[in-house]
Amino acid sequence: MKELKVTSKQFQDVCNRGFIVKKRLQNKVRTILDNVRHDGDKAVIKYTKQFDNVKLSRKQLEVSESETSAAFHDINCDFTNKLKSVIKSVTDFYEKKTLKDFKIKLENGACLGEYYMPIEKVGIYIPAGTAPLISTVYMTVVPAKIAGVKEIILVSPPNEYKTINPYILAVANLLKVQKIYKVGGVQAIGALAFGTQSIPKVDKIVGPGNEYVTEAKRQVYGFVDVDMVAGPSEVVIIANQYTNTDFLIQDLKAQAEHHKALVILITTSKKQAKCIKDKVKSGYIIRAKNLSYAADLANKLAPEHLQIMVKSPSRLLRKIKNAGAIFTGQYSPVAAGDYFAGPSHVLPTGGTANFFSALGVEDFLKRTHIISYTKKALEEYKEPLESIATIEGLQEHLASVMIRLEDKKA
Repeated sequence: MKELKVTSKQFQDVCNRGFIVKKRLQNKVRTILDNVRHDGDKAVIKYTKQFDNVKLSRKQLEVSESETSAAFHDINCDFTNKLKSVIKSVTDFYEKKTLKDFKIKLENGACLGEYYMPIEKVGIYIPAGTAPLISTVYMTVVPAKIAGVKEIILVSPPNEYKTINPYILAVANLLKVQKIYKVGGVQAIGALAFGTQSIPKVDKIVGPGNEYVTEAKRQVYGFVDVDMVAGPSEVVIIANQYTNTDFLIQDLKAQAEHHKALVILITTSKKQAKCIKDKVKSGYIIRAKNLSYAADLANKLAPEHLQIMVKSPSRLLRKIKNAGAIFTGQYSPVAAGDYFAGPSHVLPTGGTANFFSALGVEDFLKRTHIISYTKKALEEYKEPLESIATIEGLQEHLASVMIRLEDKKA
């Protein structure tokens, strides 16, 4: 690992990692999205052949029932039973999440409120490039189901056999995903955002992906909603002399398994920094004068995963403001959150934990405001409304109120 000086430009570059998008990449993504928008299935099939080296017909884009059935023959027979316990863990966590409608009745007769309703159609992107992210299926589908989403459409890149990874299909089938399509990359995001002859347009797209998928989500935002612009995986670990060095080394190596992962150790121990430097190949080490300063640095980095592996992590936890997920103590590896703990592992990356949150049930819900006024309540706010409408020059707005107050029938 390389030592990273807090005063260096390199540290600032790491902190700003989520806001640097190459112009060439932007233009390439824009071209693909435009073609998918105008040519639909034809463009999707073209780019699937170009980027995945898989030639599909229009009829082959959607996964058939026979393909899903065949998938169960290609997986380990114990997998299904083990998976059910993991799905239960995730389900139990999200079923405890409550977002309740509310209503306020005022003395003047007005009634104000807000109620929640599920997004009707959601598209879920499941990467399958360097590794098929089986766990991402249940980490996205389960909260969507609990929110009440009626239609879930899953997309994932096809393999050389013109189908999708059997484990991904098995998980999706167990979770009763309605439609699955063999399409990945920018063309998948475009198909979900704009719709094609075969792939329906959705209202929201969720799920992680590479830099091209991330940029595609950024560009289609507005045509559809997106969960976040999630890029390469990240971990920041805060440690000191009390941290188990063997655990620490393995956690750093585990995160480095991900493609283009960002791995950072912040430690107050000079001895520990020296030891780790030679035992872990990739990533950065930052020396901190104390744990409070280490927390400040972690907040600046706003990582996807933050591990606090010190003696009393709860004290430091209160100082953390920016992180996708926080793992405290010696026995809380990121892998626990990745696979079975309960909370979704779809988390903000690239420093976007400053303003994005981890994926949850609320991401699949919409809020609607309810406003119900009586004539008495409307009269109470006549004067301030008249002043504001006059300043804004919107006299017809004012007139829509006055006509009601002047009505003798009420």
